[in-house]
Amino acid sequence: MPLTAIPGIRIGHWSDLENRTGCTVVLAGPEGAVAGVDVRGSAPGTRETDLLRPGCLVERVHAVLLSGGSAFGLAAADGVMRYLAERGVGIQSGRARVPIVPAAVIFDLMNGSAIAYPGPEQGYLACVAAEADEPGAEGQVGAATGATVGKVLGWERSAPGGLGTAALQLPSGATVWALAVVNAFGDVVDRQGAVLAGGGADAWQHLLEVGPPVRSVAGAHTTLGVVATDAALSKEQCGKLASVAHDALALAIRPVHTMFDGDTVFALSAGDKSADLTSLGAAAVETLRSAVERAVSHSQER
Repeated sequence: MPLTAIPGIRIGHWSDLENRTGCTVVLAGPEGAVAGVDVRGSAPGTRETDLLRPGCLVERVHAVLLSGGSAFGLAAADGVMRYLAERGVGIQSGRARVPIVPAAVIFDLMNGSAIAYPGPEQGYLACVAAEADEPGAEGQVGAATGATVGKVLGWERSAPGGLGTAALQLPSGATVWALAVVNAFGDVVDRQGAVLAGGGADAWQHLLEVGPPVRSVAGAHTTLGVVATDAALSKEQCGKLASVAHDALALAIRPVHTMFDGDTVFALSAGDKSADLTSLGAAAVETLRSAVERAVSHSQER
């Protein structure tokens, strides 16, 4: 399947290879997509995620922005909003049309420059890159340009993280697509539990047998995910899908959801196909898990 897999959903990257940072935008089309989110990590950096809670007014988003640069990188969403506003995309609110762009960030300031991070111009350029609507690179690109994993023994012992995607089609005809930006404190493990990418020591066993990490910067990690489907879902169902998709992180990253991670998963519904939520949840876990695996595998190839 193509990288985006869901009609109307496009992705674009802006990457700064010298300073090891970047951003990635997932554009949801002029009408937007019904959306939900589940913020599971204990050190998140997010913007506009509260409005995705059940009971809040807004149901659709027009883009999701993932960025490096820690909290500084949230400013890249301003550029995404400008890009969308110039094209008349957004919710009509009186005389104004306001694009809805939730965002989440990873901490990559120790891998490259501590004073270089994506801003509004970079968010805008990521949207321009998405216009091509072509399969893009995986590995250390976009929001994952400076991503690392396996930091239980310190950042210096870490391995490259990355960005990965995966998709599958259910028997009902509905498709589920996932994107992962992997910058985890823990190791990435394969389906047999062997370490695919880590810092040279099994992080899980280190915590159990040795004790706390050597040192860590709070919030200096984080895995981000976007799961999208062309099945018709409500806002509440999207929230459930995002919640279930976190199982993929628990299967692929060890440990996950730590006090140092800001793990966040968004779910988007951009279609009218029928599929039961249980099957969609299983597909979300499978695709997001595969995306995590592909993220570090492609980074190791470079």
